[in-house]
Amino acid sequence: QVQLVESGGGLVQAGGSLRLSCACSGGTFSVYHMGWFRRAPGKERELVAAITWTDGNAYYVDSVKGRFTISRDNDKNTVYLQMNSLKPEDTAVYFCNREVARLRLAWGQGTQVTVSS
Repeated sequence: QVQLVESGGGLVQAGGSLRLSCACSGGTFSVYHMGWFRRAPGKERELVAAITWTDGNAYYVDSVKGRFTISRDNDKNTVYLQMNSLKPEDTAVYFCNREVARLRLAWGQGTQVTVSS
């Protein structure tokens, strides 16, 4: 069974940084575009960043452009999200999953990111 395990969240002051990791076990990782998603309190889950499996091209939602960087290590079956210049509005539970909706795996527990002002 393919499993996604997110880690690296925490409490940080505004302007700080965190690096999230997502480890994929039990299945093929390298041939899928991967994404980081977040669900803020009272809001729907949204895609914030995605990375292709072919050439590592990345997509970012406007609100995180220039602050977040997504990367992947196919040898380690892991995708990362480097988050800099964090803002209180980045507070959310962060998840990773396959970017294409019809190929999505069961969601993991996610990792909580809390940014204090």
